[in-house]
Amino acid sequence: MMQNVHLAPKADEEDLYSGYNDYNPTFDTEDLENDTAFQQAVRTSHGRRPPITAKIPGTSASRPLATGFGSKTALSSSMGRPMTGAIQDGVARPLTAVHAAGYTKAALRGSVFDPLGQARGPAPPLEMKNEDTPEEKIRQLEKKVNELVEESCIANSCGDLKLALEKAKDAGRKERVLVRQREQIASPENINLDLTYSVLFNLASQYSANEMYAEALNTYQVIVKNKMFSNGGRLKVNMANIYLKQRNYSKAIKFYRMALDQIPSVHKEMRIKIMQNIGVAFIKTGQYTDGISSFEHIMSTSPNLKAGFNLILCYFAIGDREQMKKAFQKLITVPLEIDYDDKYISPNDDPHTNLLIEAIKNDQLRQMERERKGMAEKYIMTAAKLIAPVIETSFAIGYDWCVEVVKASHYVELANDLEINKAITYLRQKDFYQAVETLKMFEKKDSRVKSAAATNLSFLYYLENEFAQATNYADLAVNSDRYNPSALTNKGNTVFANGDYEKAAEFYKEALRNDSSCTEALYNIGLTYKKLNRIDEALDCFLKLQAILRNSAQVLYQIASLYEIMEDPNQAIEWLMQLISVVPTDSYALSKLGELYDNEGDKSQAFQYYYESYRYFPSNIEVIEWLGAYYIDTQFCEKAIQYFERAALIQPTQVKWQLMVASCYRRSGNYQKSLDTYKEIHRKFPDNVECLRFLVRLCTDMGLKEVQEYVTKLKRVEKLKEIREQRVKSGRDGSARSRREGSGSGDSGGSAKGERLSAKLRALPGTNEPYESSGNKEIDASYVDPLGPQTERPKTAARKRMDEDEFADEELGEDLLPE
Repeated sequence: MMQNVHLAPKADEEDLYSGYNDYNPTFDTEDLENDTAFQQAVRTSHGRRPPITAKIPGTSASRPLATGFGSKTALSSSMGRPMTGAIQDGVARPLTAVHAAGYTKAALRGSVFDPLGQARGPAPPLEMKNEDTPEEKIRQLEKKVNELVEESCIANSCGDLKLALEKAKDAGRKERVLVRQREQIASPENINLDLTYSVLFNLASQYSANEMYAEALNTYQVIVKNKMFSNGGRLKVNMANIYLKQRNYSKAIKFYRMALDQIPSVHKEMRIKIMQNIGVAFIKTGQYTDGISSFEHIMSTSPNLKAGFNLILCYFAIGDREQMKKAFQKLITVPLEIDYDDKYISPNDDPHTNLLIEAIKNDQLRQMERERKGMAEKYIMTAAKLIAPVIETSFAIGYDWCVEVVKASHYVELANDLEINKAITYLRQKDFYQAVETLKMFEKKDSRVKSAAATNLSFLYYLENEFAQATNYADLAVNSDRYNPSALTNKGNTVFANGDYEKAAEFYKEALRNDSSCTEALYNIGLTYKKLNRIDEALDCFLKLQAILRNSAQVLYQIASLYEIMEDPNQAIEWLMQLISVVPTDSYALSKLGELYDNEGDKSQAFQYYYESYRYFPSNIEVIEWLGAYYIDTQFCEKAIQYFERAALIQPTQVKWQLMVASCYRRSGNYQKSLDTYKEIHRKFPDNVECLRFLVRLCTDMGLKEVQEYVTKLKRVEKLKEIREQRVKSGRDGSARSRREGSGSGDSGGSAKGERLSAKLRALPGTNEPYESSGNKEIDASYVDPLGPQTERPKTAARKRMDEDEFADEELGEDLLPE
């Protein structure tokens, strides 16, 4: 055992630098050119032969290596295989792996270094894909179907519903072709069910968007009945929505319940929405008890504003006062899940914090929070106004209860709005004293509420023509809140009523600067400029307003009126045509159109619009007079009789209408009826000279004995008339002498009516003239009533609204109750 143990040499005999010159002769490259075995391996394939492994006998034996120094050292590898270049059985084994990557013998001859082989030129082109194979055709067709579905959805989002439907139909046709091709070359399991589902679903949605409900229902049925679509049953919600639009409420409820059964309980929000739709469908059918059960379930599991409001409506419909109170209390406790305004108030003067708060004060999240809060306040206010008159013995007590409940909630600021609505309710009941007293209670409140109450008080006093009080409260409203556009508008109205149009325009402009959407101020500026005869500026105001309020009859009329003032009848007619498209039954607008066409000489169009105006309002004297004169002018006196008879009914004290009826009978040749009419007129107006003259003529021509009687009466009436005129003239002469020099011009003005009367009398035909000779003179004859001036003609509501240039006064808090 000890024979293999070798003692270490002594320290003084050890050579520290020995061994540094010893190296493996295999790596000796200095004498490779004289190495015969190496040169043979390079020139031939001798060195590329498979290596001799340990399985061959004798390879594990160590053989001496021939080196350039002639030393022979036996080396062997760890695998028992001789090292490269070792001499085996006296034959030198060629060396291998002596060429580095990219190096060849040509490199030694001066060739360019090209390790990547770029000198060989570009690679050959790729082989073209064969598109004629069935698999490739199916792939391309599937891609086309997907593109059509996407284009259909994009067109729908852009509002082009017809294009969206066409794309959806095209996708459906190509998808069916795709399914048939797949069935021919592959098994049915390879059909793309997701693509089929998306195509059918998109087609049904586009049918529904285009209101083709029957086709949409059929398409949804295809999806729902196909068991291969795992979630197809949920589309019964869409089918129920279509039935709800068709007012088929029983089927809508049925499909909503079927969809509810197929939606798992984990989808809580979806189930709540379906339950809410079921409740709405029950309300539509009048089944309020079933609707109450649906909304009560929602309010107990996941309360929301719509469900709470609908629950109040159901209890209001059945008249349950106590449940209305409980439902209202549930409504105001619905969580909004929003941050209140305290978050946007900086706690310190840190500039970085202030900058951050300013950045988030009006971002999209903040806007969404404001919208949600505004919707909640709208529901609460509407519900309070709905139930306040019925939950107690009087609406005032009901409002007081609602105010107390609101004050105890997060909506404290709504209590003041409810008080203002209480005052507005008093106004609707014509109890102005209580309305004023209620509004006066806000004079000591905060500035916003004080301004709102003072604005309404100013409006009330303005309507009662108490302009002093209206001005006081308008000043109070403006001083309380200088940025309240309603207060500034009412202040401008009071200044306008006092005739200071320039100052009124300044208040209206300030209201617009505070709120550019204040259409009342813009309308009133237009009226002010119209009063100031600044027609172009007034037209600009009303054209801007027309861009905001497209279908406002007042604005359209004002634009037409301004064009008429500018003597542009074509533009006036065009705007009046737009007006009657908005209010086709407005008789004043129709008569105005007739007047414009008459001025242009188009009698047929004028007659059409005058006749339409007469149909909608048969008491307009101007229209009646024009229609009667039109029929006389066209030689249809019989048709004119009915219009003058109606005018006589409207103004029985005006003799001229009855004279026109008698004249029409005379012109149509019915002399006996004309004579009877003149006799009836003489009985009612015995001092009418025109009636007596025609009686004398008719009796003379007809050879009646009463002619002498009427002649005597005519002479007496004419004599009395001359005496009366002489007295009037002498009285005027006496008063003229007593006046100072230069006041004599009043004579001509005072006797103007008499001169007009004389002119009309002189225009009457003489007794010896034939009846036909007076035709043109009586068509538009305006007989002057000796008893007094003609009464003012009545106006339609539209004419009063537009012709008198009413102001658009504002009234805060005016919301209609739900039906």
